[in-house]
Amino acid sequence: MKSLIATVLVFLISLNYCLGQNGDPKKELTDMVNEFLNKVDSEEMHDRFWAEDLTYTSSAGKRFGKDTIMSGFKSNDDSETDNTPSYSAEDIEIKLFDNIAVVAFKLVSLTAEGTLTEYLNSGTFAKRKGQWKVVNWQATKIPSE
Repeated sequence: MKSLIATVLVFLISLNYCLGQNGDPKKELTDMVNEFLNKVDSEEMHDRFWAEDLTYTSSAGKRFGKDTIMSGFKSNDDSETDNTPSYSAEDIEIKLFDNIAVVAFKLVSLTAEGTLTEYLNSGTFAKRKGQWKVVNWQATKIPSE
């Protein structure tokens, strides 16, 4: 009887682990984008979000990789500023292709002074070793009217 209980317990733990690993990828990616935007000033967040082989095309038409993004943290001083904008994602669309996902959304940037800037962003995520990482990103500024 003890071995049956132990077997059932191991099965339930394994099932719970598998469900956690293979949950809803669209929710997982949406949560990841929102967490990234809420912690955009965090070097650790950027390190976790971007893949080592990232290709990033900025809204200014510049193309670079993760190393350039990460070097920006080393060149900044640690002084806090009150004019750091807040970011949010609207109209998130996710297309899944096995271990690849394409995520598109409108990025809204709002400063404390009320300046609103919007971008159309799209990113290609690859699931590697159980984690989603961005391998390609495109940002396009929406012209203000």
